[in-house]
Amino acid sequence: MIGVLRPMFTALALALAAPASATDLSADEIKQLALEAIRQNPEIVMEAVAILQARDEQTAAAAAAQVLSEQRFMLEEDPNAPVLGNPDGDVTIVEFFDYNCPYCKQAATAVEALIAADDNIRVVFREWPILSDGSVLAALAALAARKQGQYEAFHREMMALRGRAEEASVLAAAEKIGIDMEALRADMDAPDIAEHVDQSMRLAEMLGFSGTPSFVIGDALVPGFVPIEELERLVAKARETQ
Repeated sequence: MIGVLRPMFTALALALAAPASATDLSADEIKQLALEAIRQNPEIVMEAVAILQARDEQTAAAAAAQVLSEQRFMLEEDPNAPVLGNPDGDVTIVEFFDYNCPYCKQAATAVEALIAADDNIRVVFREWPILSDGSVLAALAALAARKQGQYEAFHREMMALRGRAEEASVLAAAEKIGIDMEALRADMDAPDIAEHVDQSMRLAEMLGFSGTPSFVIGDALVPGFVPIEELERLVAKARETQ
């Protein structure tokens, strides 16, 4: 990298080091020297972009680490968030998801397999309905089903749904597993359910997530679908660093 940038630095250094009487360069002339160096070595631009990207990534990573430190309790211990697996597990996975996200449905299979294979895992679900009005309705219904002890059954039913999550399919899924529909409709308007969704939105924004699914596993922020092998690796890493 230094070798590539050296022509431009050398040109500028020579210009600036020369006696004022011999080389009294204006700002425009110095810029012209830099442009000439870039023309002769166009890879300089790509190297400079890479440096800026690396700096931005380091800044983003530091900001995310601070958010994780400040929001750890809310992410992992929020009593207003559903938990599956072992409630007392030594490693917590936090998943942000949307019932209309096809990748979330793929991830659901991996998460269920991980829970079955590791009896010391707890999974916190953050309902993050960002894809449609049907997604919002499904999230509210899932959280309302929790009040009847039916969150897990409803969650699995929705993740197995082949069509879109919308009013008809959401209510049909609830009826299929025997949920009290009158109580469900009433509970969907409860303030704590709206608060869960709002909190998911805030946390996802603070963590820099832009789509579903997204995971927090230990100190790792993991956007996108993650196969079970990668989940297992991240869980093992989280255990090592405890």
